[in-house]
Amino acid sequence: MYLDHAATTPLRPEARAAMDEGFARWANPSSPHAEGRKARAALEDARERVKRALGWEGEVIFTSGASEAAALALGHAKAGARLVSAIEHDAVLKAAPEAERLFVKADGALDLELLAEAVQRERPLVAVQQINSETGNRQDMAAIAEIVRDAGGMVLADCAQSAGKLPLPDCEMAIVSAHKFGGPIGIGALLVKDFAMLDPAGGQERGYRRGTENMPGALGMAAALEACGERYIDPAILAPLDALAQACRDMGGTWLSDRLSSPTPFVRAIAMPAMSGSAQVMRFDMAGIAVSQGSACSSGTMKTSHVLQGMQVEPEIADRTIRASFGWTTTREEVERFCTVWLDLAKQ
Repeated sequence: MYLDHAATTPLRPEARAAMDEGFARWANPSSPHAEGRKARAALEDARERVKRALGWEGEVIFTSGASEAAALALGHAKAGARLVSAIEHDAVLKAAPEAERLFVKADGALDLELLAEAVQRERPLVAVQQINSETGNRQDMAAIAEIVRDAGGMVLADCAQSAGKLPLPDCEMAIVSAHKFGGPIGIGALLVKDFAMLDPAGGQERGYRRGTENMPGALGMAAALEACGERYIDPAILAPLDALAQACRDMGGTWLSDRLSSPTPFVRAIAMPAMSGSAQVMRFDMAGIAVSQGSACSSGTMKTSHVLQGMQVEPEIADRTIRASFGWTTTREEVERFCTVWLDLAKQ
């Protein structure tokens, strides 16, 4: 049973069918011959479908995923200082190692007063996750955008966890990853309001990204976005978590959603009393349930989560925290079983 949907979501059948179609007629979209031109037409159609599905009126640069999109934006944006929140995904932090870190409050919200001070410099680019991948907290992107724009800057929104689930925020650039909403692995996009905001990197994608375009992946990404419903997951499916939350509190554990400024339902961080997060991951795995300790890209390091550290979560609580995340394929029975196993482990 897979309850790590924040890492990747099962491929939607619509995306698989679209990819099969793409593989059946694949040719290099940059080739001038007839087959290449057909592939180019399919790629451009997918680009327009992605824009419509996301409600994006700017440009779409297809990438290999969110990490490449972040590196492209942070490395080539026509901006001055790079500012990133202290609880960003590792891919963003590594793409801008010299960027100034922006503090967040204990509830996971970006400190807007400190942000207003930090952006008082020439043309800042501010990178912020719309939904945090480890806690599920949602940032006030409208307030952030207002502060940044008043200072003449740009907002880079990491929407890897939110695209296909929530409307895109008002921003100059956005990062999207297909496998987070049931699309194929190995395809994502950097959304840009205007190409003039980026320095060209050379190569394909109108000169803004090197490498042969993944036409089948783009078709799958477009189909997956179109298949995303207005409601990503029915609240009734997650209803058993309410009882688990109360039991967690009663047993001396920590339900981190209680601390968050704006928790979202499909990512939950939970600290079990008297058992480390790494031990929990193994015990859940033995029970046939896949959960994680922090972001999938960094959980294998066995280090304390930088997200929880940035939120000033007590070290003993951070050490006992796991992440369970839920997707469009999650059933109520799976949630109930997760709750049962969690309680059994906590009682031990």
